Amino acid sequence: MTDAPGLMSEPESFALLNDYSITVPRHAVVHSAAEAVTAAETIGYPCVAKILSPDITHKSDAGGVQTGIHTPEELRASIATIQKNIHERAPDAAITGFVIEEQAPPGLELYIGGKRDPAFGPVVTFGTGGTLVELEHDITMRVAPVSKEEAAGMVRSIRHYPQLAGYRGTASLDEAALSDAIQQVSALFTNRPEVAELDINPLVLYTDGLCAVDARVLIRPPAAAPALSRPPLPENLFFGSRIALVGASANPKKIGYIVLRNLLTFSGTVYPVNPKGGTIFGKTVYPSLADVPEQPDAVIVTVPNTVVPQVMRDAGVRGIPLAIIITSGFRETDREGALLEQEVEAIAQEYDIRYTGPNCLGLQVPRLSLNATFDPKSPRIGHTAFISQSGAIITTLVDWSLSRDIGFSAVFSVGNQTNIDFVDYIRFAAADAYTRTIVLYIEEIRDGRRFFEEAAKVTPKKPVIAIKAGRSAVGQQAAASHTGSLAGSYEVYEAAFQQAGIIMAHNLSDAFSLAMLLGSEGYPQGNRAVVISIAGGFCVLASDYAEQHGIQMAPLSDALLAEMNAFMLPGWSRQNPIDMVGDAGVHRFALTFDALIRHQEEWDIAFVVSVPTATIDPVHLATEMARFSRHTDKMVVGCMIGGESMTAGVRVLREAGIPNFEELEDAFRAAGAAVRREEELKKHL
Repeated sequence: MTDAPGLMSEPESFALLNDYSITVPRHAVVHSAAEAVTAAETIGYPCVAKILSPDITHKSDAGGVQTGIHTPEELRASIATIQKNIHERAPDAAITGFVIEEQAPPGLELYIGGKRDPAFGPVVTFGTGGTLVELEHDITMRVAPVSKEEAAGMVRSIRHYPQLAGYRGTASLDEAALSDAIQQVSALFTNRPEVAELDINPLVLYTDGLCAVDARVLIRPPAAAPALSRPPLPENLFFGSRIALVGASANPKKIGYIVLRNLLTFSGTVYPVNPKGGTIFGKTVYPSLADVPEQPDAVIVTVPNTVVPQVMRDAGVRGIPLAIIITSGFRETDREGALLEQEVEAIAQEYDIRYTGPNCLGLQVPRLSLNATFDPKSPRIGHTAFISQSGAIITTLVDWSLSRDIGFSAVFSVGNQTNIDFVDYIRFAAADAYTRTIVLYIEEIRDGRRFFEEAAKVTPKKPVIAIKAGRSAVGQQAAASHTGSLAGSYEVYEAAFQQAGIIMAHNLSDAFSLAMLLGSEGYPQGNRAVVISIAGGFCVLASDYAEQHGIQMAPLSDALLAEMNAFMLPGWSRQNPIDMVGDAGVHRFALTFDALIRHQEEWDIAFVVSVPTATIDPVHLATEMARFSRHTDKMVVGCMIGGESMTAGVRVLREAGIPNFEELEDAFRAAGAAVRREEELKKHL
């Protein structure tokens, strides 16, 4: 019952929907009981009476709706009841009239809505409707514009879809009309930038057609268009051979000291810069950028924030194309910092400098032995680019990755994203031949629409996996429509990521498990899996995890069973999961692999599960798994589960490009996500 400036009246909302060919009830605006009776003679009974007030958002909550009216007498009584309810529940609300409308026949109550998200722009929502829409939360959403295929997919994705398709003998409902209505709402948001939020609830669906029984539209001035995007980064921008460090220090407590120490392993040349001159770590320190003898490819900046503009100007005069501004104290702190950041950006544009940060950890390129950060640890070489909005996440992850032999093609700390943002980094990683997968840690995206459009171009070529922080945002404000509460910030990010082909992970372990799997094995050809193990308990768990994560346990053909019976002991499972019983050695694994190679048309993914046992040498088994993988074009997943005794075998798998999972469910969760993404890619071929 909150006051909502800009809220259209229901007749105005109906007129807007009618412009987009969405059926609405016959209705009329009246100002008295007598006018209501006259209008009802044209509209017909049964009818509905509703309050018309600019001060009341949720009419039902205020007692402003009366349904099931069959006679003039009932209509007069209903008008009186509405007036009484409003006087008691919202005494300050102005009553400007009443809406009399035909009562729609019973049908399935659904909901279509939308809002203009500050990051991604117009977002369309759909789900089950009625008074329990927030409680049920059976909704799906897409970033507009919504295609015909996407609208149909939204209809099929809700939990209550069986009610639409026909359930227990009931007739199927008009899915085509529903999909068309979703597309029309998408078009409305695209064409009418002043529409901030919209709810159609309930939208009643029938076997033939539908009717928007109630509508709520919120109007606001359109937001300013985002700034024009910059051109893509030069291909070798982050792979230079000469780096200047402005702010180099001999004081171990200074960031300039830590960064310079990290740069000692760099395969290129490093030029420390500090007005004091001298030497640090045996390197000549130059008083200014102008004094550096060679043209630097990049400059790292660690000086106080007030000095950064002059350093950027010096870099511009010198013609340096890239700056890495580690210094903090800009937009993230206060107004003065924001003005300083604007000054830095203006200088960068004047001299055509691209820069990371400010307020960032820096960047790491392991294959160049480049650690241009103040993180004391340097990651191993690998094929995953990690792009993070948090420096603390990077330092923690790098430390975690070293103990698990996980490597990176590059690690980028985005900082304030003033000049180089997520889109630039994603484009760069997509063009890097050494990068196979891209992992993002995201707190907020400044230009979500641009991110969405560019990510959708990258994901068909390289897997992009994202962790979005902020799922449990506290204190989300109540909105003038259901959409405001249903389509929270995290939910919009989730929908946009899915639509753009980004795979969402809920934690860092899942993200890098999936990156490891896709980076080494690519997408699976299907969801049919075989599990090979000597551990009965893990075979049972594998069956549970397979069902939970959308993996089908492939049946073993009679021909394959006959081959395996020839070398298996009588106690083996004779089904999938393939439990070879506890005394099996590596030789029996190898024979099973050979049989599966000969019958690889029967399966898509092989999970090889091993536990510590006296009969199996992990290195020998890992070597056989590598041979198995080489002789099939299917996905092979290692699950060498245990502790220190498995380390050498896991290392063999990593060297062979085979992912290994320490937790069995992690393997099935990652494979299930890969299967779902592959299915989505096939739909768009």
